[in-house]
Amino acid sequence: MRILNIDTYLLEVPLKTPFVTALRRVDSVQDLVVRIELENGLCGYGEAAPTLVISGDSLQSMQAVIHTVFKPMLVGQSIFNFQSLLHQLQRRVVGNSSAKAAIEIALYDVRAQLLAIPLFQLLGGDTTNLVTDITISMNPVDAMVSDANKAVADGYRHLKIKLGSEPELDVERVLAIHRAVPSYIKLRLDVNQAWTAKQSIRALRQIEAAGILPELVEQPVPAADLAGLKAVKEAVLTPVMADESAYSPADVVTLLAQDCCDIINIKLMKTGGISGALQILALADVAGKPCMLGSMLESSISVAAAAHLAAAFPQTIRYLDLDGPTLSRFDPVSGGTRFEGPTISLNSSAGLGIQAVKGLTHWPLAALPTQH
Repeated sequence: MRILNIDTYLLEVPLKTPFVTALRRVDSVQDLVVRIELENGLCGYGEAAPTLVISGDSLQSMQAVIHTVFKPMLVGQSIFNFQSLLHQLQRRVVGNSSAKAAIEIALYDVRAQLLAIPLFQLLGGDTTNLVTDITISMNPVDAMVSDANKAVADGYRHLKIKLGSEPELDVERVLAIHRAVPSYIKLRLDVNQAWTAKQSIRALRQIEAAGILPELVEQPVPAADLAGLKAVKEAVLTPVMADESAYSPADVVTLLAQDCCDIINIKLMKTGGISGALQILALADVAGKPCMLGSMLESSISVAAAAHLAAAFPQTIRYLDLDGPTLSRFDPVSGGTRFEGPTISLNSSAGLGIQAVKGLTHWPLAALPTQH
């Protein structure tokens, strides 16, 4: 069964409220959707999020590499030669992890459809119900408290609090939210590389001295500062999670060898798709390190793929940060995974179960030559 065609589309979904971190502000999901068609008519979907300040990928760069490199390479090949396709995809160009992820998700989707099983079963799992946290964007203290209270009222039990503007104000944010929400609510802190190691240790010790033990603190220091990450891990009680420092399996090998973190955050946009995520999961499992499965800020296409992966590895993937679809004003996808507040529900449809995606538009292609 051969790949007949690969096409790309622009998907734009407005957010309910702006998504604000130490690195960026986003008002809408603007992603590139990939559609892979087989000669028997089956179609698989994938999605890539442009995150210039994190991955370096833009809509334009992703579209270009897909149409000039990946499409000429894959069209005409047999989907049954699956591992070879993944190998070629990952090694034909350096970087471009988000574009690779979109292609991989679509390939896994259509392969599972051929086998008439859901993706989570193809990956070896049987869990169908998951629970995610929700992001509390970085804003003035009162606004963050209000957002936290609303999230609790909506049923969320895990709040991921965006920090990073300045450590003193960030501590105030955490203390105010902790006072405002019920004691059973778990707080996850995400600094997005904005603190130094010294600032991280001081701020976290202040939070801990106030009687608060966060579930985790995510990437408090810049990605390249592994010594700083390790220093924070050794100086505080709060578990330290690597995100931007853990981009690839090779990065995770280094993190584990130096014992720089307690938890690893896996994102398909970082790993280049599901195959790289599987490698990281194997490394983490051997090292006894739990993982979070997160996302950049994506619609329910690629977030559903992450959910299927999480369903297959509940022993290692202990934390979920898959709230992108619930942060959006509407879900453009018909069929497949349902995102209802903190609950993610998978069904038995083949592949990702996507029946249609509304709002897709063709994005004009420049006259781009095939790259070799």
